[in-house]
Amino acid sequence: MSSDRDALWQDEFPLDPDISYLNHAAVGVWPRRTAEAVKAFADENMHRGAADYPRWMQTEAELRRQLARMIHAESEHDIALLKNTSEGLSLVAMGLDWKRGDNVISAKQEFPSNRMVWETLKDKGVELRLVDVEVETDPEGAIEALMDDRTRLLSVSSVQFSSGFRLELECLGRACVRHDVLFCIDAIQSIGALQFDAQLYHADFVVADAHKWMLGPEGLALFYSHPGAREQLRLQQYGWHMVASPGDFDATQWQPARSARRFEPGSPNQVAIQALHASLSLFEQVGIRHIEALVTHKTAGLRQWIQQDGRLLLMSSERPERQSGIVSLQVDGLDPEGHGKLYRYLMGKRVVCALRGGNIRLSAHFYTPDPVIERVKSVLVAGMDAICR
Repeated sequence: MSSDRDALWQDEFPLDPDISYLNHAAVGVWPRRTAEAVKAFADENMHRGAADYPRWMQTEAELRRQLARMIHAESEHDIALLKNTSEGLSLVAMGLDWKRGDNVISAKQEFPSNRMVWETLKDKGVELRLVDVEVETDPEGAIEALMDDRTRLLSVSSVQFSSGFRLELECLGRACVRHDVLFCIDAIQSIGALQFDAQLYHADFVVADAHKWMLGPEGLALFYSHPGAREQLRLQQYGWHMVASPGDFDATQWQPARSARRFEPGSPNQVAIQALHASLSLFEQVGIRHIEALVTHKTAGLRQWIQQDGRLLLMSSERPERQSGIVSLQVDGLDPEGHGKLYRYLMGKRVVCALRGGNIRLSAHFYTPDPVIERVKSVLVAGMDAICR
């Protein structure tokens, strides 16, 4: 599955030839242009300091526009640049005015960051209701069935981190509108791999780190807030950067910015901003629709291979609408200790993957060469032979 656009990234990923990298659901690989942007920024700081800071601010503004386009936000003013997904979820959890008897709905399979913040609300009398989305035949219906007149928020991952299970966000968004429930999406496992539309999903909040499928740096995250929902969050952090007039340092009266910048109290992470701006320029050149098609094609091949091997169990969903960039597997009859050994064997053979929820998790990106995927298959078979003999 190739096109003329493939030439856009042929020189962008000069990975060491002994590395087979299928771990983008954990930490993505930087494109060449991203590494060069960071090197150039470091050299500029060394030789010129902040003499050209206005240009840095222009890059920051363009990054907000890039992210807004990436998720189909109405405006770049709805985009805040935070440190990580956990910070964004915490802003929501700590910012809403909870009442005793309120409840939050989420999925049983969530990553700890999207569970812990809601668990902390127990002291406020807020109930956390969990749905086993991978067991329910209609998980969206099961989620809506738990909504009542005291449900304040639904917070789910677009894609579950361990199995890659994908929820139908448009359906959930409509349910939230019907029940007047705020909708918070942890999109860290989809933005950069799959198309995403915050408006179509009726999202109130969207959070996602840069360092996974967006192929950016750690320490920078997207936080989208719909204007109406944004006004409902009580501010937790304050500083010069979050005010309506951030350059007026002599002012004694101030107001928070009306934009999402109100959630950015201090100086921005300019190194990470330069890096993500460069990474997203590649995504915009290739096109997220094409990227999703490539990711889908590569993961379909992996799933088919797993299903054809009598010793392997596919732990990701077989239903097309539930699939993502994550493919998880187990070896039939192998216990958790054995899967740990298999994971260490793969890593020792320079197959970079992950062990999540007892599964071997593989996550190829759009640029991942087919020969790399074929090598991963052969190493995995050799690992099974070595461990199960």
